[in-house]
Amino acid sequence: MTTKAPFDALANARRTLEIEAAALGALAQTLTTEPHAEAFRQVVERIATLRGRVALTGMGKSGHVARKIASTLASTGTTAFYVHPAEAMHGDLGMITADDVVLALSNSGETPELDGILAYVRRWKILLIAMTGGGSSNLARHADLVLQLPPAPEACPIGLAPTSSTTMAMALGDALATALLERAGFDKTRFHQLHPGGRLGARLRHVDSIMSRELPLISADKFMRDAIDVISTKGQGCVGVLERGGGQKLRGVITDGDLRRWMAQGGQFDDNVETVMTLDPLTVRADSLIEEAIALCNARKVTGLFVCGEQGELVGFLHLHDCLRVAG
Repeated sequence: MTTKAPFDALANARRTLEIEAAALGALAQTLTTEPHAEAFRQVVERIATLRGRVALTGMGKSGHVARKIASTLASTGTTAFYVHPAEAMHGDLGMITADDVVLALSNSGETPELDGILAYVRRWKILLIAMTGGGSSNLARHADLVLQLPPAPEACPIGLAPTSSTTMAMALGDALATALLERAGFDKTRFHQLHPGGRLGARLRHVDSIMSRELPLISADKFMRDAIDVISTKGQGCVGVLERGGGQKLRGVITDGDLRRWMAQGGQFDDNVETVMTLDPLTVRADSLIEEAIALCNARKVTGLFVCGEQGELVGFLHLHDCLRVAG
């Protein structure tokens, strides 16, 4: 009697990931060969110059992947939506116009629920893009452009549950979205407009949305007793030193660290602030992203930045703690 080997969850997980990783490698290699590379380039160009939207469709697991691709496209600047094949036959075909393109997903390419959509796009001469593993399938034959998935074994032990195939389709959808994003010059500002919520949205807000307008400033002709008073009352952990004679140019900064070193060296209250300050303090523009301000603080190991306007004028102060409070 044969003894069945004990189940090993970690071995199963590693095998699944290795199989799917190999499938992704095969997919990447496919895009280096013709006609697949040219098909991908044409799909990017046709969608990038599209007057309408990208309508994604698919049944079952392919439908779930199509929903995700539609969401990714929409969030990166390409207007897209999902149409369920069954609902399409009961009125949702009206969502698809002659200016749109249909991107249909089916690993086999023989999904019968897609037949109604195929007939509709033929009737109205709507561009049809297929994402399929079936290069000679019914879907591929009807498509104007085909993004073909390479043959790869499914990762499930019985080789039937969509795993590798859906992973490849998802990844190819991501590749399409990022290619379109880069071609359109989609930047962080535009990304924030489409992602205003959550931690990601917070990091992409501008500095002036959270900066303090209570500036910790002192003139260069003042003394350390005056600097200590400003640091204490403003609560920003530093004081900016302006040029003498009432000028508004920021010459230096005295931080908590500068203050501790000055005290350790036997500093006196009537010392001039110029003898203690650090020259040329870091600043950040008011229209900079909070994400950029956090990176600057981390790189230079500081906890605060003076904020300048378009003409270089001082408009606020930004503390790293405020950045982390809203952006995490």
